[in-house]
This record gives sequence, structure tokens and C-alpha cells, in this order.
Amino acid sequence: QVAAANALSDIYAMGGTPLTAMNIAAFPTDTLPLHVLTEILRGGQDKVHEAGAHIIGGHTVVDDEVKYGLAVTGRIDPRAMLANSGAKPGDRLVITKPIGNGILATAIKQGTLDSRATAEVIDLMRALNDAASRAALDVGARCATDVTGFGLLGHASHIARASGVTLQFQISAVPVLTGAP
Repeated sequence: QVAAANALSDIYAMGGTPLTAMNIAAFPTDTLPLHVLTEILRGGQDKVHEAGAHIIGGHTVVDDEVKYGLAVTGRIDPRAMLANSGAKPGDRLVITKPIGNGILATAIKQGTLDSRATAEVIDLMRALNDAASRAALDVGARCATDVTGFGLLGHASHIARASGVTLQFQISAVPVLTGAP
């Protein structure tokens, strides 16, 4: 469900609504039982349905490592589309989820994060961004991005370059997950 929520976040970050999704999976059939793949696909389907969209197929390959994602299509009003190039001087940056899940996910994989913090991180990563997307559109936001693989500063630099602006952070105002450095 985490991978599915992440894939759906791109549509929401642009102010759109997901309609369909296709599974993309890699799975080590020689080292893991197929019921594990079934549960991965079921979790993705549950998250896609939560978003009001439908799975329309997909592709699975045998690989040494488990990988899962979605190719998502959606609907968006081009006049209200949010892109990372829409920031203007004086705009305020709103962060809708605390940062730090990348480093804490690594700690989970290494077995060094306690169960309470693990549950908090997983719940956060499973949460859809639909409410934040609707709120951004309701207040007339012009710019948005998801904060995933490049982290907050990486995505901020994309906004700054694409929009021709400089971003300034008040570090004490940036929400950070408990346990993240």
C-alpha cells in the first residue's frame, strides 16, 4: 500500500484525480512464495480503490528483488493544474506531511526502528494526499510537488529552478517525524 500511495501522490500533487492504474511488479519466485505477491497486489488494489480508481491490468517479471509500483492515469483541469514551475515571489510553502520517512524506512529495513515508530512511518506513507490536493486547489495554490525520492531539499530545488524563485525555510517550522535526525 505504501508504493501504491506513493504512485497516486503524483496525480494528487498536480491537483488531479486518479482514474486507472496498472500494476508493475518484479518478484523472486524462487525465494518467496507466490502468496506474498498476491498480498502485495491486493494491498495495491485496496489503495487504488481507496483513491476511487481502478486497476486495469499490469505486468509482472521474475527478478532477484521485490519491486512494486503503479502506472497511474488521471483527470485534471489544465487551467487548475499544479506544477513545480508555478511558484511566485512571496508564496508560502506548505508541507502537508512530516519529513524523514526515507531515513526511517531505511531504519525499518535494518531492523533498528522500534515498533511504535515503525507503525507511525508506515501509516504516514500509506496515507493518500487527496485531502491536501483538494485544499491546495480550494485556496488557489499555483505550485505543488510531492516530496519523495529527492527529499525536501531536492524537490525544493526543482521548484526554485522551474519557477525562477529562491526558497527560504524556517527550519523550526518544518515538521519532522519522531526519530528522524
